[in-house]
Amino acid sequence: MPDTSSAAAGRTVLIAGATSSAGVAVALRLARAGTTVIAVGSNAARLEVLKAQVSAGADAAVFTEVCDLADSEQVNRLAMRVRREHGPLDGLIHLVGGWRGGGGLSGQSDEDWDFLHERIITTLRNTTRAFNDHLLEAPSGRLAIVSSVTVDAPAPGGANYAAAKAASETWLRAVGHGFARVNPTAAAVIFVVRALEGLEPVLADAVAALWDQDAASVNNSRIRLGE
Repeated sequence: MPDTSSAAAGRTVLIAGATSSAGVAVALRLARAGTTVIAVGSNAARLEVLKAQVSAGADAAVFTEVCDLADSEQVNRLAMRVRREHGPLDGLIHLVGGWRGGGGLSGQSDEDWDFLHERIITTLRNTTRAFNDHLLEAPSGRLAIVSSVTVDAPAPGGANYAAAKAASETWLRAVGHGFARVNPTAAAVIFVVRALEGLEPVLADAVAALWDQDAASVNNSRIRLGE
């Protein structure tokens, strides 16, 4: 049965990059809280597996959407479709990512940079622009990303990755400043990890708790997990 004591109950939340291990954990936790989950990914078969997992573990609605989040036109169409079928979102959890690195500074290839830029920055820009109005209309809109401690102490072998994560944090904070100005009940949050593997349940709990917290206390905050 849904945990109707959670402030996330009854809300509609989109998870971008939902078929990752973190995405599955977040989807399961939100569904148990009584949240309607919209799981978005690029692989239809993996989305169906996720839907079966989540539906079996909680009495909550789970919907799937196949979308290339690096394609702004596809994302804009997705936003219109979500509004038409579900109304404006209460939350956007951006979990699209990936890692490339090693080889010192000389090993920071253009190919790796293009990969990281597309997955970490472009997908975030596309989704936040497309769903910004949704989150501003919601009574308690929430936006969250996962970043890395390497932003604080970047090393040459991870310069591409740290730079992409730093850019995503800057973009997130810009969105958060917009929230504070237009609708102070909305909040944008950065979760920071050393390594996400093994912390998926911790992240899931932290995401579900976002609606239990006052927006002003968490907007543009940088929350370390696993410490």
